[in-house]
Amino acid sequence: MEKLKSKKRNTLTPVLFAIYLLALTWLILFKLQFSIPDMHGERVINPIPFVGSFGDSGMIQFSEIRNNILVFIPFGIYLCMLKTPWPFVKKLLAIAGLAFAFEIIQFIFAIGRADITDVLSNTLGGIIGIGIYALLAKALKGRTNKVINVLAAVFTILAILLVILLLISHRWVMIT
Repeated sequence: MEKLKSKKRNTLTPVLFAIYLLALTWLILFKLQFSIPDMHGERVINPIPFVGSFGDSGMIQFSEIRNNILVFIPFGIYLCMLKTPWPFVKKLLAIAGLAFAFEIIQFIFAIGRADITDVLSNTLGGIIGIGIYALLAKALKGRTNKVINVLAAVFTILAILLVILLLISHRWVMIT
């Protein structure tokens, strides 16, 4: 019986991770737009950290940096769940590689600004995710993945319901 539960958990984690990656792609590349024509294309590269993070007032806008950190925290957690034996450096390279790939895709398809600040803040978010997983692993011992899967499943269901509500409201606005 325990093997069956473990197998379900081992199946659940990759499914939740795939859903997370789809949502992350929709968020980063498509800016939560429901159609590609709604996007405003620009092909800009910002190779200097934090230069594009200043607002009109000359003050740094931390909200975008914070959001970029937050959206990558689950990536670090999932990476630990799926690739437990990987050393920290390999996990770090996977996180930075995905963040960099998103920026390259944005530039190639002119669907956003390619910004080194985004790569740095996404990578920091993934590192925080690794740290959170390590703390949970110490506190929860062998139940870590089970607890994370339950929480991730709840949040995934809530996020899907939110998207459905947004789609319905978007369609309703289009009709009226």
